[in-house]
Amino acid sequence: MDVIVIGAGTIGSSIAYELAGRGAAVRVLDKGGAGNASWSSAGILAPYTTPIASPDLAAFCDASLREYPSFIERLHAHSDINPRLEIGGNVRALFDEEHVPMLRARMSELRARGLKARYMDGTQARELEPALASSVVGASTVEEEGRIDNRLLLAALHAACASSGVTITKEDEVHTVESNGNRVRGVRTREGLVEASIVINAAGAWSAHIGGAEKGCLAVEPVKGQMLALAMPHPIIRRVVFFPASSTNDGYVVPRTNGRLLVGATIEKADFDVHVTAEGVRGLLNAALEALPQLASLALIETWAGLRPASRDGMPFIGATSLEGYFSATGHYRWGILLTPATARLIADAIERRPLPRYADAFSPQRAST
Repeated sequence: MDVIVIGAGTIGSSIAYELAGRGAAVRVLDKGGAGNASWSSAGILAPYTTPIASPDLAAFCDASLREYPSFIERLHAHSDINPRLEIGGNVRALFDEEHVPMLRARMSELRARGLKARYMDGTQARELEPALASSVVGASTVEEEGRIDNRLLLAALHAACASSGVTITKEDEVHTVESNGNRVRGVRTREGLVEASIVINAAGAWSAHIGGAEKGCLAVEPVKGQMLALAMPHPIIRRVVFFPASSTNDGYVVPRTNGRLLVGATIEKADFDVHVTAEGVRGLLNAALEALPQLASLALIETWAGLRPASRDGMPFIGATSLEGYFSATGHYRWGILLTPATARLIADAIERRPLPRYADAFSPQRAST
């Protein structure tokens, strides 16, 4: 089976790695350039702290989180790169009493499902994360959640692909998906036609801009997220901490083992613009410093922006399109890193026509035309 994967982010690379392990000959084509969501993200694995409205998407996220330890063990063995998976709980901090009952109820619901979830009052929250402002009134944590270094994850996937015989070609943009009647025959780049019996669109925010993508009904648009990094020479923060950034958006900080503290992230409809703005940086810092005042003395060492691929209904497009041999794995929005292991398995199983989980129907690329 010869396969072309469009996009070398974590989704596309994990699919290539999975298919190569099942005996396929795989080539990955990537346009390169700024805005890659995999490189730009924070690597948060938090399907419980951040409630998910869709039961199908929630079940998919839960399954993928459970796959992560074995996925990383296998990836580490094939790449010799450790992506620093850390499971041990994230924290959601509250600074007003209004939302306390809702958070308490959420933790009770998760405990009833067998998860190690707990609510803390303000004093307990500061015992867990002493850098929290004295105005914190409560917090929650779910021990099954965690984080991963997404940049190391991407490097590990690329290395594992190489060791598995996958060819990754960067700066090679796919212009169109070519077909012969109702069957895919490959893709066209500036070098001409590249033939393959299977083509997988994992181009993220650019998925809908590939000619022929309309056959898969991939209604995906970019959502910009600005982030920054602070130098943290001492572990002021030990876990991912979520805090209110606006009436509709959470802010968060993510500690890295290399002495960096990530602060994110804005949510902006800005087309394909990836400039970092003064307003964006100010908003991130204001929210972070209000929740965690001790960060004020830390040095600002990096800023960047990425483009999340968002679908109109908030659900990813994963599976077979109406064009035989053409599959999609895009539209993951803020869940791309979390859903990397399960998406790779789901696409590989769909290609091999294996039984799929019940929730897979909710992600069908063909749902947009029904």
